[in-house]
Amino acid sequence: MQEAKCEWEMVNVRYGFVITEQCSDTKQVISYFSEDEPPLEEYRDGDHFWNVMETAQSIRFDLQCKECGKEETFDELMGLMMCTGCIEDCEVNRLMIELEAERTWVYVAFGFLPVDEKQQLSKEKIAILEDYFNQRRKSSTSRIKIVSHDMIKNYATCYAEVIRDLDLLSLTPPDKSE
Repeated sequence: MQEAKCEWEMVNVRYGFVITEQCSDTKQVISYFSEDEPPLEEYRDGDHFWNVMETAQSIRFDLQCKECGKEETFDELMGLMMCTGCIEDCEVNRLMIELEAERTWVYVAFGFLPVDEKQQLSKEKIAILEDYFNQRRKSSTSRIKIVSHDMIKNYATCYAEVIRDLDLLSLTPPDKSE
């Protein structure tokens, strides 16, 4: 398996916002990434009258292997969530409890909404993302396990915490010289 030998680095970093909107007529919920400021007022688009529900600063990125140059895009990744154990019989919670003794933290990769209409991360891309984060860990005594949002039965009742990057307080990339 080539991915296990790759040493991944983040490339093509784009700063912006993840925007979640709901149509006031159909109640459909969508999310998307935008490098522009989120809309401040509701707007009509075809049959939909969209209202912003939530916005969060975010980044988009690709991963590239330093050794072989292979590049993987992650345009379908909206973000990562850390399981909080909010639902006892949730598959992610059970996995988190099972891996706790090994000091493995469980994160959930989730894509844009609506899930059934937008491309979601493949198992291969989730494995690459997991490799990338584990290669960057300062501690060899703990690991990160990234799983698909498919393990969550009801996304609306999940209280997992979205992982936020502290450098995202501004849309300007952080100064690496500091």
